[in-house]
Amino acid sequence: MDKSNSVPFLSVFIILLLVHVSNSHAAPSSESIYVTFLQCLKNHTTQPNQVSNIVYSQTNASYTSIFQAFIRNARFNTPSTTKPLLIITPLHEDQVQATVLCSKTIGLHLKIRSGGHDFEGISYISDTPFIILDMFNFQNITVDIQNEIAIIQTGASLGQVYYRIWEKSKVHGFPAGVCPTVGVGGHLSGGGYGNMMRKFGLSIDNIVDAKIIDVNGRILDKKTMGEDLFWAIRGGGGASFGVILSYTVKLVSVPEKVTVFQVDKSLEQNATDIVFQWQQVAPHTDDRLFMRLVLQPVNSKIVKGKKTVSASIQAMFLGGADELVTLFGKEFPLLGLKKEICKEMSWIESVFYWANYNDGSSLITLLDRSHYKVHFSKRKSDYVKSPIPKDGLKWIMNKLIELGKVELVFNPYGGKMSEISSAATAFAHRAGNLYKIQYTASWENSAAGMEKSFISQIRMMYSYMTPFVSKNPRSAYLNYRDLDIGINGHDKNAYNDGVVYGMKYFGENFERLVKVKTAVDPENFFWNEQSIPTLPSKV
Repeated sequence: MDKSNSVPFLSVFIILLLVHVSNSHAAPSSESIYVTFLQCLKNHTTQPNQVSNIVYSQTNASYTSIFQAFIRNARFNTPSTTKPLLIITPLHEDQVQATVLCSKTIGLHLKIRSGGHDFEGISYISDTPFIILDMFNFQNITVDIQNEIAIIQTGASLGQVYYRIWEKSKVHGFPAGVCPTVGVGGHLSGGGYGNMMRKFGLSIDNIVDAKIIDVNGRILDKKTMGEDLFWAIRGGGGASFGVILSYTVKLVSVPEKVTVFQVDKSLEQNATDIVFQWQQVAPHTDDRLFMRLVLQPVNSKIVKGKKTVSASIQAMFLGGADELVTLFGKEFPLLGLKKEICKEMSWIESVFYWANYNDGSSLITLLDRSHYKVHFSKRKSDYVKSPIPKDGLKWIMNKLIELGKVELVFNPYGGKMSEISSAATAFAHRAGNLYKIQYTASWENSAAGMEKSFISQIRMMYSYMTPFVSKNPRSAYLNYRDLDIGINGHDKNAYNDGVVYGMKYFGENFERLVKVKTAVDPENFFWNEQSIPTLPSKV
């Protein structure tokens, strides 16, 4: 790629543009930025004639559809949503390099989007003028079964990853999330967990190499980026450090048949005792077994007109149904698991099962990134280190009924998660955590007061849970973005702001992340509302 300086005309144009903005006290228009940015890209790419095909200003006929294509939270798809000045959709690595260099040269705030599932919309909204670097064209996946690895570009979706592995092998898989439309870039760089985490760990625990473009436009791999940066982009959030192009991951072995089931119990069906026993079993049982627990307020099917709580255990076992039923008979007899409700299937079929693709779709639907129903939503997270007593569980369930709109999802840890050091990657939540809680509030429309009501309820439930969860700090999961726990400014206070949420997301790993950030991006170019800050003296 030609990295020569921009032609004199461009430099003069930028200066004149900035002087005009200064004199008029108005932000530059999308079109004026478009002209400047386009010229800069042409001077930094090997195929300047293609540049106009990847840059979209707000007046472009395709702008709105591209902007909305990967918005996965309807809260951020409204007329009042702040829109980017430009959207850049690169097709080649040198176009990504040029986008970084031109954003830096012109002084544009850059947001990086790979899938759009970030719960707070950090990758595609901002309170300040900004542009989006959308990586959705980077979807190539190369699967090498002989060496049991895959090279995955960060614009690919998890569904695409699973399908491409299955095309090559029926006994290989990859441990990542259960939602097929999630983008690889954010999911893997933030940790990445799914229903094989107790056996194989997180997605980041299976990354062996990566390619990233740094603030200077250089393409780096594991060797050239160095140990510290490679450590940071596995759990610390890649968007704080650069633009990740791809990850090389090691595949894992899966059996020809796995077993899944779901059991639903209400309060009238002994749900409290079952949840209490779940806490004793789920984090400690055979590491091939993953049992997710979902608590949600529902109308009672037993007592008409009464509200109750449904406790749903959704499980996957890397083995057969007979072995699973025997295991439950020994360790979790209270659930009364019967073989009749267990379903044996291939691993790829279990991916489909967990995705709730029950609309008659075929496996090839996993390649469809638009197969997703967008809701209005808010999420929060917590970690639990000691079992919640029965009285506490009863109180929690009564609060769920009282509020009526919040759902709790318990994801068990243990197994491989307890074997890996909290310092091995930037992801710190390892041994000592029994399970993680995801708080969910979702609604269907933007009717007046709806958002305020649901968000108020989820915040109240989060407050109610304080006695039962981790403390000092109260931990949170980076991929369940939650701006309630802190936001950093792009100024001299960024470090102090960052400590607030950084300790919750990363614990003792936060300070190392700050040192890495300061070394690789000292001017804090790759900034977002919850990015890793630089050391105070470097801001």
